[in-house]
Amino acid sequence: MYYFSLLFWAMSLFATAQTSIEDLAEQKKFDNEKNKLLNDIIVSVLESAHYAPRVLNDSLSKDFYKEYLSNIDRTKKFLLQEDVDFLNNYKYQLDDQLSANSLDFFNMSLQILEKRNAQVQSIYKELLAKPFNYTLNEEIELDPDELYYSKSLEELKDSWRQALKYQVISQVYGAQKMQEKAASKSDTVKIKSFETLEKEARASILKRHDEWFHRIIEQANNTDKISIYINSLTAVFDPHTSYFPPKLKEDFDIRFSGTVEGIGATLSNKDGYVRVVEVVPGSPSWKQGELKAEDLIMKVGQGSKDPVDLYDMRLDDAVEMIRGPKGTEVRLTIRKPDGRVLVVPIIRDKVVREETYAKSAVISDKENKSAETAYVYLPAFYSDFNDPSGRSCSEDIKKEIEKINNEGITNIILDLRNNGGGSLMDAVDIAGLFIDHGPVVQVKDGRNKIDVLEDTDTKIYFNGNLVVLVNNFSASASEILAAALQDYKRAVIVGSKSTYGKGTVQRFTDLDRLLPASMKKYKELGSLKFTMQKFYRINGDATQRKGVVPEIILPDIYNYIDFGENEEASAMPWDEINAVKYTTDKTAVPDFSLLVKKSKERVSKSTDFNLLDERAKQIKVESENTLDPLNYEAYAKMQDLEEKKTEKYKVLGKGDLALDVRDLKSDVSYINADSTRNVINQEWHKAIVKDLYIYESMKVIEDLKALKK
Repeated sequence: MYYFSLLFWAMSLFATAQTSIEDLAEQKKFDNEKNKLLNDIIVSVLESAHYAPRVLNDSLSKDFYKEYLSNIDRTKKFLLQEDVDFLNNYKYQLDDQLSANSLDFFNMSLQILEKRNAQVQSIYKELLAKPFNYTLNEEIELDPDELYYSKSLEELKDSWRQALKYQVISQVYGAQKMQEKAASKSDTVKIKSFETLEKEARASILKRHDEWFHRIIEQANNTDKISIYINSLTAVFDPHTSYFPPKLKEDFDIRFSGTVEGIGATLSNKDGYVRVVEVVPGSPSWKQGELKAEDLIMKVGQGSKDPVDLYDMRLDDAVEMIRGPKGTEVRLTIRKPDGRVLVVPIIRDKVVREETYAKSAVISDKENKSAETAYVYLPAFYSDFNDPSGRSCSEDIKKEIEKINNEGITNIILDLRNNGGGSLMDAVDIAGLFIDHGPVVQVKDGRNKIDVLEDTDTKIYFNGNLVVLVNNFSASASEILAAALQDYKRAVIVGSKSTYGKGTVQRFTDLDRLLPASMKKYKELGSLKFTMQKFYRINGDATQRKGVVPEIILPDIYNYIDFGENEEASAMPWDEINAVKYTTDKTAVPDFSLLVKKSKERVSKSTDFNLLDERAKQIKVESENTLDPLNYEAYAKMQDLEEKKTEKYKVLGKGDLALDVRDLKSDVSYINADSTRNVINQEWHKAIVKDLYIYESMKVIEDLKALKK
């Protein structure tokens, strides 16, 4: 009887294993078919709808191959030279594979990577098991473009040895500095030895790598892998064409609408569970009161249903379970930092991230007691793409202007710094608030058809003095708005040497809509964001690669570093088209030369701006040195020297300027109604009074007022 029971158990086990193998094979077959379908649809869209479609030839194949190789091993810490030599056989065949809808190269590259990933995991574990030799006089190259592929596993191991050793040295140096600082404030601080700090650093770095490998390598699914391949292809068309799997597209929409239905918490991975990084003020989690930063979410239950254990779950899958429709209940089993375990019920609701929306304050010069200026901050050209009645930045800016006009304020600083763009039509609508009517931007498609987008509303919503503040990170819709106001001479543009230089327009295509009915089983494919148009100023000039050059250029930390769209290998070229007819009116700035002269005089006398310019030059020099020592004493000496060099720059952005800041009167009750909102607002005010660029913009406004008298 025992023999037959054992035999039955063995047969059952074999049958289960056989089923598992068959299921795995079936899933692999399905994934491959879906990948080929995705590949075929995306190639078709790129060929038919992209602004400047590339021919599927050897030139494209070479660029595609180079991009993919970089994306799968940018730091040259996984592939060996022999792997690259093998993959090189396909360098000029990828165009043929695209035409034939073949994924042979992709599948072979995955097999090679899987093999190397396992070897690398053994390498870093072995290396971090014991201390490195910190007395060797050697250096590490930090620029990936200057590195080479290892010729053997021994060379690869040594490459990892250098990289890990550098991480340990950096962490130990930082820890030593922290304890020295703590000891200078208290004589009760226990000083740890170098050996103790070194051991702790290795343990920390081992844990970090284990988590990274688990999250990025072991938990990678088919979508993750094919996304890298597809996005390597889209990148050679232009930098802004890219494939979005369904979850990433959802995140994109949330980012540009500023709203999501859920609990209102920012999450990350930690120790196999989901860690709460931040609770959004005013959100359902914040109102419920139990969930706090650093809590670990262990389980998720939908209402009264049995909870699902989150241990070792991918973060995006966990987030999908936690998010949900407004009005539904989610029950989170959480572990507090003190070890307590609680079940926290939260009713989901619409979460609004107020920091993504336009807001205003009123500033004035303490010294000159100048007239007040409205400071309007616009972080993005947001719009709810899924809800036509949702919030939009153009409507919000119009409301801010109404509040400003109601207080009789005749000066505005519109801050577009770090604003990467968004909704094109909102940029047109905002420009229309400051001009009576007329063209705002020209848009050209791949067939050379040109449309002129105009402001048809003859009302000027604000006719006072206007400064637009920009920097290197102001891009796309920010550049459309700044360029239009510059061409109409409606505003003084103030900022870094130029804006980013993104002069292209993208649209999303839902790939599921292109599926024939017989292939609905392959849903969800995601979306393709592709470049369909270029935009041009009304004077015919393109901002592509060139950006918008301010009338008043101020010192900036990036002024001596090549930066922006022009640095992208696949960026579309600059060109120009014919200008359209437009006229300036009485709101136009009468003369920029005097404004520029006065600003230059102030900046030349400004200790802070001169210090900032000096720091920018130093950063330029530092960026050109890509070698660091791996001898601990030499590294510490180098860092100490760098710290002494940068000590004098630490005052930048720390001191209060001669600025008074207050809220618009109509906003006071709303801000004070919530203690958290009030605290956030006070912190914003503190940042404003330390901002050199806002202060100088206010001075430009004063000059502009004097000029118009």
